[in-house]
Amino acid sequence: MAVVDRIATFAPIREKIEANERLDLEDGLTLIESDDLLALGELADLARRVRGGTDEVFFVQNLYLNQTNVCRVKCKFCAFARTQRQEDAYTISTDELVEDALRQYELTGFTEIHMVNGENPHIEFEFYVDVTRRLHEALPAVHLKLFTASEIHHMTTLSGLTHEEVLRELKAAGLGSLPGGGAEIFAERVRRLVAPGKESPDIWFHVHDAAHRMGIPTHCTMLYGHVETYEERIDHLLRLRDQQNRTGGFLAMVPLAFHPENTVFERRGFNFTSGAEDLKMIAVSRLMLDNVPNIKAYWIMMGMPMAQVALHFGANDVQGTVMREKIFQAAGATAGTEQKVGDLVRQIREAGRIPVQRDTLYNELRRW
Repeated sequence: MAVVDRIATFAPIREKIEANERLDLEDGLTLIESDDLLALGELADLARRVRGGTDEVFFVQNLYLNQTNVCRVKCKFCAFARTQRQEDAYTISTDELVEDALRQYELTGFTEIHMVNGENPHIEFEFYVDVTRRLHEALPAVHLKLFTASEIHHMTTLSGLTHEEVLRELKAAGLGSLPGGGAEIFAERVRRLVAPGKESPDIWFHVHDAAHRMGIPTHCTMLYGHVETYEERIDHLLRLRDQQNRTGGFLAMVPLAFHPENTVFERRGFNFTSGAEDLKMIAVSRLMLDNVPNIKAYWIMMGMPMAQVALHFGANDVQGTVMREKIFQAAGATAGTEQKVGDLVRQIREAGRIPVQRDTLYNELRRW
């Protein structure tokens, strides 16, 4: 009887998926409240295929950089940020950062630099423009995916410019795209609790909207597993979907599980999300975001074995080599800080998928 009940519960949603129709808030709540994980995975994989997905799984060869961990915002979920006076605070000079990137490029030949930072109140806007220009001049073939929407907004505070003016200067200096960080959960109730000093969700959307309209693609994220409700998670996804309707500039969605280690939440007894919860969020993201083509299983967050499983729950991207990731490591991630290309290829194959190395914009570079 329980099996019959589950089939009946998902039947209207399956009909919508097979007809390639859009799911609504109630559908999302039905999905996310379900404990039938295998049925969720099957539905998400069906949706991926109905919307044109194949057995290809993408990854990029990328280097992660963090130029400064000094931050004006005291987000309660963050284990990375420091104040200027803390002993382990750092701000790396542009000369040193570029030299380091060049050394790493000689070793690996990465095609993307992914860089996010703290919102350092002790530097000027030109600092950001200069590092973008210098990285682009030193590595013209490498795509620069730099700065979250929160950082872009911080630059408007430093410079007195608008979001559009900041983005225009950065694009002229070599900026290629924006990562999706800073979204957290859009619900104001949640942001007041976990990031009271952070800008409103409207500003996150304004930055991404402006970037899209200027031809700068971006990524989107959701940080789940802290104080948000299921309704707030689905609302978050629906807001992302609405933005994609307007501008179409999101390349991929990255569901990010909250890691409480070394944060105030650890002291309050919070635990890491379960593997089942992570797979559920991959599946629900795929099902609700019918207009975002790529869903990433971020292996450094969930571990590579779970990322392999996620490829059967709607994900079609495992992010990349992720050399030097520090933010999730600071919060207790234990999956390592780098995957070799050969290892990624092997693990994607073991999951029954076709490995495809891509660039940031999802152009195919090589397949196995």
